[in-house]
Amino acid sequence: MRLRFLGSTSEAGACPTLYETDRGTIVVQGLRVTDAEALADLRDVLDGEAAVEVPRELLTDIARRVLPEAAEDRR
Repeated sequence: MRLRFLGSTSEAGACPTLYETDRGTIVVQGLRVTDAEALADLRDVLDGEAAVEVPRELLTDIARRVLPEAAEDRR
């Protein structure tokens, strides 16, 4: 699998960061959620899965930039 950098809200390329894969999926790099109450709210967590925290503004910024490209690809 290959990753293409989409964006980050941090300095020097640290997390949180979003990547697009060559398989059409998104990879999230971020700080692992360790708060016990937050983890208790998660549903159906499988072995090997982890929750990471990402700022809302990163998701909306990337969506504005990436979704128009995806819409054009479908035409």
